[in-house]
Parts: sequence; structure tokens; C-alpha cells
Amino acid sequence: MSNPPKLPTDFREQVRQRAKYLCEYCHTSERWQYVRFTMDHVVPLTEEGGETLENLALACFHCNRRKSNNQPAVDLEIETSVPLFNPRVHRWSEDFTWSADGLLVVPQTAIGRATVALLELNRERIIEIRRADVEVGRHPPATDPIQS
Repeated sequence: MSNPPKLPTDFREQVRQRAKYLCEYCHTSERWQYVRFTMDHVVPLTEEGGETLENLALACFHCNRRKSNNQPAVDLEIETSVPLFNPRVHRWSEDFTWSADGLLVVPQTAIGRATVALLELNRERIIEIRRADVEVGRHPPATDPIQS
């Protein structure tokens, strides 16, 4: 399969603004990173997802890579396949919350548990980034990104 054409800059900026410059999965802020985040196809192109605003999410490199073409994931607590978190359909604050210290994404639902596990939302590196951001008062984010 050939690579899709690069999205226009203004289109990518619309996705960034809608997400408030947060990875729509782990809620890491793009503003404090060395590289710009990627455009994730919520429904992969291989699964008939399109190049539309409704099908794009801002994602850090790690979340985008871990998500890949995965759609459902297994919630190990109930041993059932469930959909991954979809930022165009679900509200982050309904499926996740922050631990008291702001370092961990705490799943609240089966979708949350499956997404935290598959995307490794509490991997060691991101916890260290969050710890540094908490110390300077820029984490956790105040609100959910606006949904479309």
C-alpha cells in the first residue's frame, strides 16, 4: 500500500487546535515536546477510515505507533474484546481519570482499561515526563479536548 498524500498544514493545525495540543490518548502536551505529534487515523485507512477531520486525532508518536491498525483490544479484567478509546466518540474524562499525584492515567471503564494496556499509557518514560510537568505546574491538563 502506498503512503497517503501529506495532509495540508492548515488541516493538521485544525486537528491540533481541536485537541488543545494534547495527544488525544495519553494527554501529553505537544507544546513541551521536541517533535510535533502525528495525525492518527482513528479508524485506520486499511479499515476504510478516511482523511477527514472526523477521522483524525492528534497523537504522540508512541500512542500512534502502539495503536497502529488496532481497533478492538482485550480488557484483561473481563477477558473480553472491547473497542479502543475513540476521541471522536468517547469523552476522555468518562473512560480515564488522573491518579492523585497526576502521574498515572487511571482507567474507569473496560474501554479505558483496554486502551491503557494496549497503548501503554503509563509507560515509564511518560510518567517521568508527567512528573517533570507536574513540578512546573503544567500537568495534568485542565480539560478534555473539544470533541467533534
